[in-house]
Amino acid sequence: MNTKVAVRKCDTYNIGEVTDLIADIYRTCEGPDIGNKKVLLKPNILIDADPARCVSTHPVVVEAMIRFLQAGGAEVFVGDSPSIHIRGFKSVRSGIYEVCEKTGATWVDFLVNTAYAPLGSGRIRIASIVKDVDLIISLPKFKNHELVFFTGAVKNTLGLVPGFAKAKQHAIYQDRDKFSEFLVDLNESVLPQFFLMDGIVGMEGPGPGQGSPVKMGILIGSSNPVALDVIATTLAGYDPLIIPTNSAAIRRGKWLKDVKEIIYDGPATESLIKKDFIRISESGRKNTIYRFVFNRLKRIRRLQRRPVFIHKNCIGCRECIKICPQNAIVMDCKKENWVVLKDSKCIRCFCCSEVCQSNAVEIRRKIFGV
Repeated sequence: MNTKVAVRKCDTYNIGEVTDLIADIYRTCEGPDIGNKKVLLKPNILIDADPARCVSTHPVVVEAMIRFLQAGGAEVFVGDSPSIHIRGFKSVRSGIYEVCEKTGATWVDFLVNTAYAPLGSGRIRIASIVKDVDLIISLPKFKNHELVFFTGAVKNTLGLVPGFAKAKQHAIYQDRDKFSEFLVDLNESVLPQFFLMDGIVGMEGPGPGQGSPVKMGILIGSSNPVALDVIATTLAGYDPLIIPTNSAAIRRGKWLKDVKEIIYDGPATESLIKKDFIRISESGRKNTIYRFVFNRLKRIRRLQRRPVFIHKNCIGCRECIKICPQNAIVMDCKKENWVVLKDSKCIRCFCCSEVCQSNAVEIRRKIFGV
């Protein structure tokens, strides 16, 4: 498989500049022929929120890719399934639905028609548009992720699974490594043909929903999701082999057997690495003895990182209750906006943190107090 990754510097969301850079990246990485093809664009839309929050792919990047594809003769469809997905969803606040209307691209609600794709010895529900198009182009966002440390190209494919079927996978694959193996399985079943990551402004800290915007000033493209994620996580200052989706995919060797196989096209990586990027701390443990002891200790539930609810910030929207795959969160009826976690049922998937829009959920260890 092609292992070329192209990185281009881009400081602003200027539609003309972004469109030109996307065209350059696509040609450099030898993207698939788009002439007279039906193409599904799959941005990262965690929740429908203002682009300034950086929880989703920026609408300018989506528009630029649409215009590039249309100029090449493609018919373009756009869609994603957010964490809380109800029938009729349109990504209005993010600006992406408006982009579809402006460009003539077709917005697709992934819940309207669904199909199934093979997954291991079973199958998984997916949006039926996947089977109706010739190509899928994934538009991930440069962001941290509390569970798998970084949400990149491999993780973004999960949005092809509609509605609460996504959260259900957390109940099936109940730890970081198993969930990462599942994500690799999903990409082996339903693999987009090209990936373009919006890293102009990314998210550091407690991503994918409650982190802070951080200017990275880059666009990254590849037809190889693992190669792209290796480069992206390197630029975020991570050891890419500690990212569980990277390590799981490299162990299998289907797309990449060694990071040395990556053909890199762009400015020197040392000049792009953001050394003060606020990373998810557990991935940075490099000392082998320390990691051995730490991994044993964190099996003790009271030492594990878990959701902690900040009641003064809670607005009572109950989105965390809706998304929890284990029904481990309830509302205390005796207190206003007082969410209670049933710790024995919590599987540490952190979905509640992803959907909270009021900064009422923190992920930290219980030993430090609540």
